[in-house]
Amino acid sequence: MLSLSQDSLSWYVVHTHPKQEDRASANLMAWGVETLTPKLRVKKYNQFTGRSTQVIKPFFPGYIFTRFKFNELYHKIRFTRGVHSLVCFNNKPIRVDDEIIDLVRSRTGDNGFVKEFEQLRAGDEVVINHGRFQNFCGVFEREMPDDDRVRILLNTVGFQAHIVVDRAFVNKVSPEAITRNPILSPVFESRLGGNA
Repeated sequence: MLSLSQDSLSWYVVHTHPKQEDRASANLMAWGVETLTPKLRVKKYNQFTGRSTQVIKPFFPGYIFTRFKFNELYHKIRFTRGVHSLVCFNNKPIRVDDEIIDLVRSRTGDNGFVKEFEQLRAGDEVVINHGRFQNFCGVFEREMPDDDRVRILLNTVGFQAHIVVDRAFVNKVSPEAITRNPILSPVFESRLGGNA
């Protein structure tokens, strides 16, 4: 965070009313104010029906980023519907460094959602954490065209199969995690040269 610069075009954090991030952002854009409202697309798995559903949530619930000249627009922004207040330190709104905004944007995909998963490369060891294949281990092969699913070579005792699962259900496995986990260790020890 940077100190307040009242005449320059700067980024600030706006605290919104509960669940009104989109309303505040739309109203601020109507004033010609640039906003950034990062979102997450979260998949939830229903253990009873076996179905997954998508839920869209704000990345920072109750907060959005806005870019404006403080002296010119503060009062308009402060009283915009959906806005509760500006985030302050010692009763002074603080400016957000452009590098922070660039970082958030760099983690945002073309679809407008923040990428919450670490990058997987072909050959990475993975474990499935939800669904009918929960706790099964495999090797990541590739992402599917819809970006929500991935193809994995599933490793089980004496059996291999290619499966497609939701990306949200897959975690990369580090060699340290394999060593510490008695379920994962036998599956991957041959790949790690018997050191697991």
